[in-house]
Amino acid sequence: MSGQININRLSRYQKLNLYFETVISAPNKEALFSDGTELYRSPSEPGIDEIVTLRIRTGKDNIDSVILVTSKERIAMSLGKEEELFDYYEAQVQVGHEKLEYYFEITAGPVTCVYNSYGVMDEDKPEYRFSIMPGFKTPDWAKGAVIYQIFVDRFFNGDTSNDVETGEYYYIGEQVKQIKDWNKLPDAMGVREFYGGDLKGVYKKLDYLQDLGIEAIYLNPIFVSPSNHKYDIQDYDYVDPHFGVIKKQEGELLPPGERENKRATRYISKVTSKENLEASNELFIELVEEIHKRGMKIILDGVFNHCGSFNKWMDRERIYESEDGYALGAYVARQSPYHTFFKFYDTQWPYNGKYDGWWGHDTLPKLNYEDSEPLLEDVMRIARKWVSPPYNVDGWRLDVAADLGHSSEFNHMFWKRFRQEVKKANPEAIILAEHYGDPSSWLQGDEWDTVMNYDAFMEPISWFLTGVEKHSDEFSEELFGNAYLFENFMNQNMTKLNSQSILTAMNELSNHDHSRFLTRTNHKVGRTATVGAHMANQGVNKGIMREAVVMQMTWPGAPTIYYGDEAGVCGWTDPDNRRTYPWGNEDKELIQLHKELIRIHKDYAALKRGSVIFLGGDKHFISYGRFDAEEHFVIAVNNSEVKKYVELPVWKIGIQDHMMLVSLISTNADGYSLNATMYHSINGMLSLTIEPFSAIVIKNLKN
Repeated sequence: MSGQININRLSRYQKLNLYFETVISAPNKEALFSDGTELYRSPSEPGIDEIVTLRIRTGKDNIDSVILVTSKERIAMSLGKEEELFDYYEAQVQVGHEKLEYYFEITAGPVTCVYNSYGVMDEDKPEYRFSIMPGFKTPDWAKGAVIYQIFVDRFFNGDTSNDVETGEYYYIGEQVKQIKDWNKLPDAMGVREFYGGDLKGVYKKLDYLQDLGIEAIYLNPIFVSPSNHKYDIQDYDYVDPHFGVIKKQEGELLPPGERENKRATRYISKVTSKENLEASNELFIELVEEIHKRGMKIILDGVFNHCGSFNKWMDRERIYESEDGYALGAYVARQSPYHTFFKFYDTQWPYNGKYDGWWGHDTLPKLNYEDSEPLLEDVMRIARKWVSPPYNVDGWRLDVAADLGHSSEFNHMFWKRFRQEVKKANPEAIILAEHYGDPSSWLQGDEWDTVMNYDAFMEPISWFLTGVEKHSDEFSEELFGNAYLFENFMNQNMTKLNSQSILTAMNELSNHDHSRFLTRTNHKVGRTATVGAHMANQGVNKGIMREAVVMQMTWPGAPTIYYGDEAGVCGWTDPDNRRTYPWGNEDKELIQLHKELIRIHKDYAALKRGSVIFLGGDKHFISYGRFDAEEHFVIAVNNSEVKKYVELPVWKIGIQDHMMLVSLISTNADGYSLNATMYHSINGMLSLTIEPFSAIVIKNLKN
């Protein structure tokens, strides 16, 4: 800087930069920022051989040089856009076919630092480099999409004529039960209980979902299966008639003593009747068409690691053995065309029943792709079928995707092929995997699009706000309210996802595998079998639930509501988390809160595609900003029992002192408010007083 400077007239931000320049000549590390969003990488999802402009933000007049370091070259970046608070340095690179890694090297005076996907570091660390996978695009409709997950049997019974009957068949040694009391809580071993929810029920509640603001519906498995959860699929080509249409019902039940491990003829007539199967698929087509008419999408659950022992390929229960149009199952005959679909441990025929089951479960025979080209081809046909006309599904959620196959090498080969087949059939279909741990090897642009976001959303949120692990199996005093660890976990795990995967990641508070988030707010450890289902409702804190929904609707990714969470449903982990939707007994205030927050999420591009920066944290307090070139959001969450006064460095997200800010929504222990309160920053800092168990969303007013 040159000329006479009046220190008293400088903003806090300018004073800070002046200090760095004149006293220690170092980069203002707090001002440095870049990520993979459109503002800093344009285009954000470049194609093969495309030219990309990369940018990094620095403090105003604060640095001497920026070098873009790629896996191929070092490029001196030039000053591009200038703003009151920041300078933006940029450089262009041409990507090829292979992944391009990069980071930024920033120098001011004698000090040089590195900026990568984790943030500021003293030196390059390869695992934190930014990366571009040329040609890797995730569907635009899925970026920030509001998704609603439905466990079909428990959502709404729209057609009582297709209900499972008590004693209709045996499942895992006992007869199944029709539950006629919709409000009954699931038994500790509730896998044989059927409440009657079906696709007609989903269809009849589309008005509700549309009014809620839902943009995509994810259905737990709907294909033919003897269980209520249907993760043990019997026939991948058809919707289960108990979820669909039952026209043919002739056939008598065998006496109870003869039913186990034998054919219950009424069940066979329903689930193998071509008339019922075709009619059920036709109903599904109608459902998809109506969903699309309303501007929504639909995602199906793909269970391709294992099937069920009832499956027509295995036929351990001998359902299909004498049915017209079906080949003999692998369990029934050695000459079965499906013999190689499974890995049998027997060397002699007849088999003694030992085969490879997923995690040892004989009801879940693992599919043996490595030894069966016909199996691989048939599953690829199935993958294409449901995303193609006339079904036109908008994507697959992949169950236990990393477990598929008997080796990592085959796993990656399978998903590469799967992506090719699905994207060729429907380029806009999402491929979304269930995964725990580091997913980066599957997110290189040629396998999955994204993941269920356990590591960079569900788990850190649950630990920070409730102290309880996602199954309600553990409480951690160390993690409860620990803002430092929360920020660290989020930053660490987000580096393992690229931007197009982060923006489409399924951000859930609850789902069918874990306890309900509202139950976790009681800070208790338990399951139905140990403490009883009623305890899941005791001591819950809806103030914490409201905070969590604010975070869900303002964090990067696709906020995904597990059916009933918005209505106040509680529950321990599986099967208690699969309680029925409480029609007529909903928490209407909580539903309305979801509607308002969904509206806010959908109204602003920065909440769907913008950048995120942490603005500060303390015990039981966290704050972060979401922003793009035009919109700037401040989100603050006080999860403590006492009021907090905080000062937040909002200059980091581009908020200037002349800007007017307004609250869009605030929550507290008792409810929420849409009353607008005006704010402005002083010297780049925003002062807030935040009530106990509350959250607030603040936005700049555009000029």
